[in-house]
Amino acid sequence: MNVYQTEEIGKRIAGNPYVGRGIAVGKTKDGTKAAVAYFIMGRSENSRNRIFVENGDEVIIHPYDESKVEDPSLIIYSPIRKIDNKLIATNGDQTDTIYDFVKDGKSFEDALDTRCFEPDGPNWTPRISAMLTFGEELTYKMSILKSADAEGTQCNRYTFSYTAINGLGHFIHTYVTDGNPIPTFQGEPERIIVPDDIDEFTNDIWNNLDENNKIAVYVRYVSLADGTAENRMINKYN
Repeated sequence: MNVYQTEEIGKRIAGNPYVGRGIAVGKTKDGTKAAVAYFIMGRSENSRNRIFVENGDEVIIHPYDESKVEDPSLIIYSPIRKIDNKLIATNGDQTDTIYDFVKDGKSFEDALDTRCFEPDGPNWTPRISAMLTFGEELTYKMSILKSADAEGTQCNRYTFSYTAINGLGHFIHTYVTDGNPIPTFQGEPERIIVPDDIDEFTNDIWNNLDENNKIAVYVRYVSLADGTAENRMINKYN
């Protein structure tokens, strides 16, 4: 097995009916931009009833049809927020927890020590998070909070820290594939290729997500020279 094997993100998700929610972070091949992507999928009507909305630097999830919302607690949140020289991406309201802790001078890890996996047994959906830090070098951290057992009695916390390498990214998602209960993501974040072209990256994700279950994707490329950002957003329901 080649532990350094790196593939296009589309190859990581193609043919898989349900990888759940996913975060990808890295640096473009030419070394000029940071990249972050976030996507959501859904199996239930409540989960599928969502769209991404941009609000300045922030991305917010809104219900597509408010009359169909059953339980907003785990499906409505801000997956992308920016504070100072940091960009946060998560699959839940822990985005706000990380933001508040960073604002108070505390760390990514400090924030996630106060959180746990989602209370949706028997799946116990993991909370996945990432934070990019822009400085002399681009660095980023990724985290997964997952149940220690089938009963959800304890939370295991895993954090991965990276210094960005040209053309390399890391991809973490909530589930291995579909199932009942849904099997939780295992191991380290997967190595992916980050192309220079934002549309190539966006389309590689969107076109390879399962057609029945994909809901939305958001991609942001940030210039390391001047901080300008370029964004792409696709909602299945417009």
